[in-house]
Amino acid sequence: MHAAISDPDQLPSQKDELEVLADLVPLAGQRLIELGCGGARLARHLLQRYAGSQLVGLEVDGVQHAKNQAHPQDGLQFLAGSAEAVPFGDASFDGALMLKSLHHVPVKSMDAALAEVARVVRPGGWLYVSEPIYGGTLNEIVRLYNDEGTVRAAAQAAVERALAAGSYWQAAAERHFTQPVRFKDWPEFAQRMLYPSFADHAVTPALEARVRAAFEPHVGAEGVQFVRPMHVRLLRRTT
Repeated sequence: MHAAISDPDQLPSQKDELEVLADLVPLAGQRLIELGCGGARLARHLLQRYAGSQLVGLEVDGVQHAKNQAHPQDGLQFLAGSAEAVPFGDASFDGALMLKSLHHVPVKSMDAALAEVARVVRPGGWLYVSEPIYGGTLNEIVRLYNDEGTVRAAAQAAVERALAAGSYWQAAAERHFTQPVRFKDWPEFAQRMLYPSFADHAVTPALEARVRAAFEPHVGAEGVQFVRPMHVRLLRRTT
């Protein structure tokens, strides 16, 4: 399987993941869906850069979904829903994206989610799965209160099973790189990482103090910049 990368500095840096996606698949004039879209940052940029495209952002977090709806954009439709039950008919999309979201699907539902995404992607279409690698300084801090080692491994295992089955997906491409992750200060880190709207990490005052003690040594005059190692896999829908 895919081992953790202990030294992200060995990977190429990629500030704009949209460039990785655009290098792998055509984006102009496409009908796309993002499963677990979060704030839909990449989706919004994609629609600005590639004419004629349309994108549906599916999100299970009600708080984030409401924020998304409060900032509409041409070509972008937001719906509440999950990858396990996509509210569209068969072969509705040219491609699908899962950006750091597959490991948030319940482990027992990951196989079903990948099959469901295959259902709504046309034959010959694609699924872009981008997952954080379990390694690096940021990961070491986050794992103090939210150790995702098990779910990240489960996400990769689900992709492997889907490819091995050959019923829906075939391997098309693979990329490894790092993304910069910036925080202005501790309050921003705490808001974004310890207390997100989509999860309750049961952070006690003592645990928060422990996490802050691990975070503070990395703070500089311009805040903190970590690098997050990423593993991208492009899957092609079988015909």
